[in-house]
Amino acid sequence: MDDEALMRGRVYGADHDDPDPGPQPGHDYRELCAGPLDGLLLDVTGWDAEQLADGAALLTEIGHYGPGGRAHYEPRRSDPKRWDWAGDSP
Repeated sequence: MDDEALMRGRVYGADHDDPDPGPQPGHDYRELCAGPLDGLLLDVTGWDAEQLADGAALLTEIGHYGPGGRAHYEPRRSDPKRWDWAGDSP
């Protein structure tokens, strides 16, 4: 991956060997802040207002509970394009 692609960020769920794991044109993203998925982008294309307000529980192998665990992210009140880590669950 070139420097420009690295600066654009990597999308949550993209395969580790994907030649272009960054954001795609026409999609809507939220930046994940802190926690095990810090710095990744979450594709929220097609999510309605209620789903966006609820945030997300995302599968991750690198959280507190290991494989099968979830990292919880909630929209930041001052900047809803950024979602803050709210903890992990099994």
